[in-house]
Amino acid sequence: MKDATQKPPLQGAGGPRIIISGGGTGGHIFPAISIANALKTINPNTEILFVGANGRMEMEKVPAAGYKIIGLDIQGIQRGSVVKNLMFPVKLVKSVLAAIRIIKDFKPDAAVGVGGYASGPLLYAASLKNIPYLIQEQNSYAGITNKWLGKHAQKICVAFDGMEKFFPAAKIIKTGNPIRKDAVNIAGKHNEALELYSLSAFKKTILITGGSLGARTLNNSIMNGLDKLLAADVQVIWQTGKFYYKGIIEKLGENYHPNLQVREFLTRMDLAYAAADMIISRAGAGTIAELCMVKKPVILVPSPNVAEDHQTKNALALVHENAAVFVADSDAEAKLVDRALELLEDRDLQKKLSNNIAQMAMPNADETIAKELIQIISNN
Repeated sequence: MKDATQKPPLQGAGGPRIIISGGGTGGHIFPAISIANALKTINPNTEILFVGANGRMEMEKVPAAGYKIIGLDIQGIQRGSVVKNLMFPVKLVKSVLAAIRIIKDFKPDAAVGVGGYASGPLLYAASLKNIPYLIQEQNSYAGITNKWLGKHAQKICVAFDGMEKFFPAAKIIKTGNPIRKDAVNIAGKHNEALELYSLSAFKKTILITGGSLGARTLNNSIMNGLDKLLAADVQVIWQTGKFYYKGIIEKLGENYHPNLQVREFLTRMDLAYAAADMIISRAGAGTIAELCMVKKPVILVPSPNVAEDHQTKNALALVHENAAVFVADSDAEAKLVDRALELLEDRDLQKKLSNNIAQMAMPNADETIAKELIQIISNN
């Protein structure tokens, strides 16, 4: 039986009322916004409220996408810092109470959790108020919070096989991860991409991307092997991230070599993907979902600095399907560039990797998840 704070989906001119919670990184925020957009496409009268964590990037990105967001004063467990964790229990309780008030005021028909600090308190509050909810688990290894919340979820949308290890099998539906469709729309853009980056069509191009903040290991690996790459006459699009760009430019200068294009951030990810013959990347779930759509040979260097080492598990899910090459973070500075040059020479392996990663693509995850959510509302 539903809680008295809830009202049924509006009919006629109205639509369902849905809370989407979570964030913290682009890997959580972009799927959340994709789900919201899919809900609006199905029913433009859907009312959507986001709940995020104060001080995190969702508080900026969600309003920029045209949606309202409320922030909770919540943080994660800070590994290696007892002092910073002292306030965690207090903030958790405050956030659950704040989430209960949000639910009481907004009166949602359902909630969605995409992971991140705010997702736990909001979904727990939803369970207390008998609001049905769906979990969108992006990674191949579920975190503690989602495993616990999964017991009371109506559906758990996943992107990888074998998730029965973490969730009740009857609740699992494999949907894939929502992607930025504009970022993977690369068809017919190769020449435009080469023009943007002032690159030659007669040379091989490697794209290195460590996310918007950057990845120290990837940057150090490319810096260490840059002379090898340029000696091989390979073109490089190197996205450093904002934390590392200035230092790299200070070392190399603005125009170090015509084959080298250094960028802090890639505003046209579609053109970066379109220009590349091969991609070197971290192994976040959202990135992997995009790489499956792009269908280029990939070397994955998982970040070790994430909860439950989930990026390694994400990467191995592709490696087991012969859909990606794996280089451990600890080996990357010594081996990554050599492995990349070897792969560029191995056309058979490139073709195999491209074909296999393409088989793992699930392009309509956002729409599938939105439809599952609407079904949940209809059933409650």
